[in-house]
Amino acid sequence: MEKEKRELEKNKIQTRLKKIEGQVRGVQRMIENGSSCSDVLIQIAAIKSAVNKVGTLVFENHAQECLRNTYEGYDESEGVEELMKILSNFIK
Repeated sequence: MEKEKRELEKNKIQTRLKKIEGQVRGVQRMIENGSSCSDVLIQIAAIKSAVNKVGTLVFENHAQECLRNTYEGYDESEGVEELMKILSNFIK
């Protein structure tokens, strides 16, 4: 059951990344076609938001995995330290 859930999460993330890839291509076309700067910036903001959402999903999945490992004898302090380091890198 847990493996199926991870596979679903992985598919969700991959789907989001493909959408982001399409958005980036769209911005490239906008620039090639001379679209207004404000329209391009709006699309870039949407891309940034989408990338942040993917990062959040990846972090949540990793955090849940760390917590599961904690209950299986994983050193809790190491897990928390690792999560904080990852979170710190993500929010930079």
